[in-house]
Amino acid sequence: MNAIYTVEQYDPPKTVGYLVNRARSEIIAALDQELSEDPELAPLDISAAQYIVLSSVWSRDPESSTRICRDLSYDPGAMTRMVDRLEAKGLLQRKRCPDDRRLVNVELTEAGLAVMPKMRACSVRVLNRLLRGFSADEVHLLERLLARLVENR
Repeated sequence: MNAIYTVEQYDPPKTVGYLVNRARSEIIAALDQELSEDPELAPLDISAAQYIVLSSVWSRDPESSTRICRDLSYDPGAMTRMVDRLEAKGLLQRKRCPDDRRLVNVELTEAGLAVMPKMRACSVRVLNRLLRGFSADEVHLLERLLARLVENR
């Protein structure tokens, strides 16, 4: 396989890693703003990072904190603090796994389930705004290419 980058021509601001990280940062910042400006969600003081965790749990409820850490590349200590904050807000709850008492899962509470559609709508608005000018085919191609990049890990 031919190398895409070489040390001689390596220009970090033009590389996939840098651009993906910048895109992620822009998405997070825009989502933080959208969540903070929504009249129903603003009082909950939910950050984009918290939304990502809630969304991960929502899509695979119940979920272990360990798996969320692995999937989102979070530090276990940071995840514990995040779950603590979301639990204090009444959006998540910890439950021991009935099959393995050592395993603690996190689940959305009724309040968490109730706000998910509104948070998802914020996320959709942000992504659609950031993808202005892209065709649906271009977005689907980008999704496929990024999925391949992740699979090559």
